[in-house]
Amino acid sequence: MVHPARDGDEGGRPRVLVLRALGLGDLLAGVPALRALRRAYPGHELVLATPAELAPVAAATGAVDRVLPAAAPGRAVPRTLDWTGPPPDVAVDLHGNGPPSHRLLTRLRPRRLLAFAHPETPEVDGPPWYAEEHERERWCRLLRAYGIDADPTDLRLPRPDAPSPAPGAVVLHPGAGAPSR
Repeated sequence: MVHPARDGDEGGRPRVLVLRALGLGDLLAGVPALRALRRAYPGHELVLATPAELAPVAAATGAVDRVLPAAAPGRAVPRTLDWTGPPPDVAVDLHGNGPPSHRLLTRLRPRRLLAFAHPETPEVDGPPWYAEEHERERWCRLLRAYGIDADPTDLRLPRPDAPSPAPGAVVLHPGAGAPSR
């Protein structure tokens, strides 16, 4: 079970904070990147800033230790994060290409920020953003630019232990409002 991050939970472990405060489809498109981060930082606590209701899906990825509840209307960047304790060792912007998400994360003073470059945040020296790129490939390319091996096909979630409430049903997620998803 993934629990909300709260003061004292870090137990002295360094932390990776990933910002992906969007919806279900966005979280699922980020699964390969989350797993790549888990492999790259096995001794770190991986904290995902995302809507609290996505905690069960975050847990199913096998990559996330804790959820830091974070959301904003529409696709906006949250104004603040309820981060406690020392700054994150690594902050990862899987929310967008900045600058609002860059600035939100840099206010936490991470030792390292992994993010796409943007002309309005020249202090962020990341790879270029390609608007039409599929999101799974985009986030994996971001991590590869920082030397982290990431496979955009690493998507499969484990089958739940509980029996299906609708055996034989097919689930479709019609929420992809952008060609990149």
